[in-house]
Amino acid sequence: MRNTAKLTTAVLAAGALTFALSACGSDKGSSSASSDYSGPLVVAASPTPHAEILDYVKDHLAKKAGLDLEVKEFTDYVTPNTATEDGSVGANYFQNQPYLDDFNKKNGTHIVPVVTVHLEPLGLYSHKVKSADALKSGATIAVPNDSVNEARALKLLAANGLITLKSGVGNEATPADITKNPKNLKFKELEAAQTPRSLDDVDAAVINGNYAISSGLKPAKDAIVLESATDNPYGNFLAVKKGNEKDPRVKKLAKLLTSPEVKKFIEDKYAGSVIPSF
Repeated sequence: MRNTAKLTTAVLAAGALTFALSACGSDKGSSSASSDYSGPLVVAASPTPHAEILDYVKDHLAKKAGLDLEVKEFTDYVTPNTATEDGSVGANYFQNQPYLDDFNKKNGTHIVPVVTVHLEPLGLYSHKVKSADALKSGATIAVPNDSVNEARALKLLAANGLITLKSGVGNEATPADITKNPKNLKFKELEAAQTPRSLDDVDAAVINGNYAISSGLKPAKDAIVLESATDNPYGNFLAVKKGNEKDPRVKKLAKLLTSPEVKKFIEDKYAGSVIPSF
């Protein structure tokens, strides 16, 4: 039985405010982490698939390994990192390296990866066309509005010939970096969590794997364009505040998350929509 703490929007907002206020009165350059490794390891995670994978570990593997694990679900991409930074949680599991690098740089946080667990291929979805080629001139495409995921979305479109991006553009690419747009596509920038809900209002939407799955989409089946898993830098990992990598609870969880049992669980449950990275 799941024992996952679900946080309301109000609590998330309060937590983010608490972090902001405490940061104002703290040493911004400090990256020290807590040395108190007693009690349960509380991990912040996106509901799907991250919390589901952690719940599998909690229900089937943690007790035997001597790990007391608590999972807290967050529906945004900000609070898990701020909560990890201020010690409200001991770790998080929801993000990839380009996103984390950008977040640390912009927010002065000190989050570091521990172990990469899986990849969620980014996909282009539509309720109106069955192939990317069928998109009409002037079609509107919804894309995530955070810098890394927007760039990732544009790279997906470029890789499939829908647009051409400026040579050498990196993880901060925006529609302004498009050099060729033969279909005269228009872009609607939305919070990543909102992109699945936009499908009835736009011609197509680029949706992160976790939000696609939680919305009932099956990336391996439903995406009209799907990101390749080969040499993909967007694997999702367990992360902690710098200094907490040595936490024995974190080490136990890292080992369990990359176990044969978890690999089989991911493959069986998600059927190619989530891909183990170990």
